[in-house]
Amino acid sequence: MSSKLPAVGTTIFTVMSKMAADFKAINLGQGFPDFEPDPKLVELVTQAMKTGHNQYPYMPGDQVLRSNISKKVETLYGHRYDENTEVTVTSGATEALMATIIAVVNPGDEVIVLEPCYDSYVPAIRLAGGIPVFVPLTPPDQENNTYRVDWDRVGEAITPKTRLMMLNFPHNPTGITLKSEDLDALETIVNNTEVLLLADEVYEHIVFDAKPFLSLCTRPALAARTFLISSFGKTYHTTGWKMGYCCAPANLTTELRKVHQFMVFTVSSPMQVALGIYMADASTYLTLPSFYQEKHDFLYEGLKQTRFKPIRSQGTFFLLADYSAISKEKELDFAKWLTQEKKVTLIPVSAFYRSPEEDASNHNLVRFCFAKKEETLEQALSVLKHL
Repeated sequence: MSSKLPAVGTTIFTVMSKMAADFKAINLGQGFPDFEPDPKLVELVTQAMKTGHNQYPYMPGDQVLRSNISKKVETLYGHRYDENTEVTVTSGATEALMATIIAVVNPGDEVIVLEPCYDSYVPAIRLAGGIPVFVPLTPPDQENNTYRVDWDRVGEAITPKTRLMMLNFPHNPTGITLKSEDLDALETIVNNTEVLLLADEVYEHIVFDAKPFLSLCTRPALAARTFLISSFGKTYHTTGWKMGYCCAPANLTTELRKVHQFMVFTVSSPMQVALGIYMADASTYLTLPSFYQEKHDFLYEGLKQTRFKPIRSQGTFFLLADYSAISKEKELDFAKWLTQEKKVTLIPVSAFYRSPEEDASNHNLVRFCFAKKEETLEQALSVLKHL
């Protein structure tokens, strides 16, 4: 049998989580909370099941849920998506990503990917017959201790074959967000082109230091060519529920739904009903920045007491740290050593590059997930302080 993804193996998240289990390590690697969602939300799911919401819902999603998604986006970002023709509930953001790529990318089309990038992007592009074009982010250096987008390099990567650009902000794994000047640059780059945009904004509600999140849909010219994807799993601490959504102009949504209906048809009925009711209360997502800022700051300040050099995150529930004062090993080797010998599991940032072993992919950086209970973070810090 000839594999469609010959270069793809088990993801780094599965590898490191298995190692964490095998070595009984504290897992600050894979990005999922170790605490439960709001009991009110769980009870709403139970109520939905008891009141008969157990059969196929409408293919694009529950009407109330789509309506509240539309209202939320308009309130926060000023752009109105029609709940009937421009909002689709998906089986997590991952399905929305795959459905979008399959819907618009044809064999031979080029897709711009900012590297490091989330691991599902490139396989989805290859399955659609597309060609990923990698544009590296500028890594931290002595003058700037965070990653940055080099928009000149992004513009240079566009060719007549470019069909789609993948944009993930707040960015996993680096934790950077977009500023107004970034959106200015992006608008200039795609103006007078037919390039579509995929905006992976699953961490939209987890942005720090009292700064607003600048969604791509805040700019009408960008919204007109953008698939906007988000995740209830990230917002409501329910990653295992696999609930997400995609907002896009009607002509783009039509193509997305053609794929969606044959990929999963529709998604969990009781969870859609519950989320539609729960998210009507805006405080359920507006309080997230302060909730996660507290966890971020706790880990950041704790790491400053170790030989790690932590980098403040602008968003997501991840932060990076430089370990060059501890080891000169490549990132994966260091992460495995830390799990085996010190019983703390992290994710090497090199795993988010297409060639993890290359020197250009290794900057002595590892990714911490702080979406954990305070006692979990404290346990990890107590170990790391003795390195």
